[in-house]
Formats: sequence, C-alpha cells, structure tokens
Amino acid sequence: MINRIDYAKASPEGFKALGGVYVSIQKSGLPKDLVNLVYLRVSLINGCAYCIDMHSRDLLKAGVAVEKLVLVPVWRDAGGLFSTREQRALAWAETVTRVAETGIPDADYEAVTAEFSDKEVADLTYAIGLMNVFNRLGISFRTPPAAVARA
Repeated sequence: MINRIDYAKASPEGFKALGGVYVSIQKSGLPKDLVNLVYLRVSLINGCAYCIDMHSRDLLKAGVAVEKLVLVPVWRDAGGLFSTREQRALAWAETVTRVAETGIPDADYEAVTAEFSDKEVADLTYAIGLMNVFNRLGISFRTPPAAVARA
C-alpha cells in the first residue's frame, strides 16, 4: 500500500473545524453509547476500517456487550437487543448515509422524529454527517486501524 498524507497534519484548520463539530455532538445530550453505535453503523456501511476499529473499541470500553456489538450490522434481526431509540437512530443513520439511494423517505423521518426531539434529530444527523466525512477521509488516505498499526 502506498503511503498517503496525514490529512490532520496537512490541513490542521479543517481537522480542527471537524473537531469542533465532534465536541458539539459530545455536548449535545445524546447518550455517548448511542452516538458510538451510530458511528459504528455508518462506518460499517462505508467500509472504513480505521473507524470500525476505533468505535468498536470505544463501545467495548464503555461496557457494551460483545454480543450486541457484533450484531450492529444486522440490528434489525437482533430482537430486543437494541432499544427502540437505538433502532430508530440506526435506521436514521442508514437512510442518511445512503442518501443518494434513499432520498430520505418521509416514513424514515417520521420514525426518527417519533422517538427523538427536533434538537436530538438535528444533533444525530450532525453525528451521522460527521462520521461520513471522517470515513471518507480515513478511506481516501488509508488511515490504518490501531490493530494494524500495532501489528
């Protein structure tokens, strides 16, 4: 694999701006585990190895059961393992991440707004958008996952 740029070093202003969005999401009031589940689902859809590794580790450190973690890709088939809020957030993450395919149907919007306040939906959507940006950066510049960097 060819070495690619470290985007944070190449453009620290851009990285700092994204960091500001990250901090805003952390302060939003959304549960950290919920946000990390969304980050993981978005990263799985996009295939970002660095982010999948990082958010899986974050969830494990937070005490999320391995059984739940491994079922994130198939959360719809996981019975009651995911709460209603988690299910709505994961569904929203999928439809927003795949916006070119989904067009964000009204039914998806109605489902998420039935469970989350307007502020929460906005913050959740910022989180989804931010993770899509970080996935694109990680994939574009081949950021190695921590597990690979240690190997």
